[in-house]
Amino acid sequence: MNDAGEGPGEGTRAVRAGLPEPVKHEPTLPGPVFAAHFHLPGDPTGPYTYGRDENPTWTLLERAVGELEAPGEDGVETLVFASGMAAISAVLFSQVRAGDAVVLPDDGYQALPLVRAQLEAFGVEVRTAPTGGDAQLEVLDGARLLWIESPSNPGLDVCDIRRLVEAAHARGALVAVDNTLATPLGQRPLELGADFAVASGTKQLTGHGDILLGYVVGRAGEPMTAVRRWRKIVGAIPGPMEAWLAHRSLATLQMRVDRQSATALKVAEALRAHPDVTGLRYPGLPDDPSHKVASQQMRRFGCVVSFTLSTRARADRFLEALRLVDDATSFGGVRSTAERRGRWGGDAVPEGFIRMSVGAEDPEDLVADVLRALEESAD
Repeated sequence: MNDAGEGPGEGTRAVRAGLPEPVKHEPTLPGPVFAAHFHLPGDPTGPYTYGRDENPTWTLLERAVGELEAPGEDGVETLVFASGMAAISAVLFSQVRAGDAVVLPDDGYQALPLVRAQLEAFGVEVRTAPTGGDAQLEVLDGARLLWIESPSNPGLDVCDIRRLVEAAHARGALVAVDNTLATPLGQRPLELGADFAVASGTKQLTGHGDILLGYVVGRAGEPMTAVRRWRKIVGAIPGPMEAWLAHRSLATLQMRVDRQSATALKVAEALRAHPDVTGLRYPGLPDDPSHKVASQQMRRFGCVVSFTLSTRARADRFLEALRLVDDATSFGGVRSTAERRGRWGGDAVPEGFIRMSVGAEDPEDLVADVLRALEESAD
């Protein structure tokens, strides 16, 4: 039991989530099941009929993710997907139709403009507003679905999820929350009232930068039935090896998240004191614009720190000078990464904007490396 007497602690839950009942001589976590079809005499009943619909390795992972996103809740379903974008697309395109309106953040993941274009091509009205200041409230009327990304990627703004959910539900809208950056150990959207928690498992959930994966968690009912149907139609399913690797990686989730969040705060504090750094954002900093709201709904503040250097050239020199931080996209891995986000062209950020993902290196080593690279790259 945890200190509050509310069941197992988060570390215990992460280590044991989704494991089958113990059977003598069987592994504690069965290996991946590679099967396109299953023995199926007679009527096609039962859980496993065809590999596009269900797989025993998915089942264990889905059970595990559900236990982390909605511990102790009955009637919660989880579906895993081939990538985070597959999960995002499944929710959006399964819930809306021509003539509906969808509210998206205008400062979210850089693939969302592509999603917007496709929704509009299907006759869906798309409205956008910033994450910060709960600005999406202003464009909610008549919407079928509200999409929240909090903290936002890459700007790290935060909105009051409870407030937006209550307002959306009062207007008859469903709410999906992208929980990628927070992870289920940082916040639980379903506890905050959301209808869907959606995430890319490619990032900190699995933490090693070696698989693509996504998931959707929601309460049983027609909305989740529609998501499942969409997965079947488009075949956006993960391979069994990816699902098994993801489940194996969950065992270290709490250790990784705690270490990375604590180190991210140290890195942010060091950057805050440097005169060449502007626009520093990290929700865990007490003076961050999002800290008050974030502290009311997040239990950990994540591994991503964002900041801006004066020019594109300065940012490139800084990245090149780093020794313990790889110049790579994505985030959440045990090895620190950083990149100049403007190189992708999809984010409304300055040319010198840096998104840094803090890994599991020793905090003192990482801070020293960042400060040294800032000095070496100075104009």
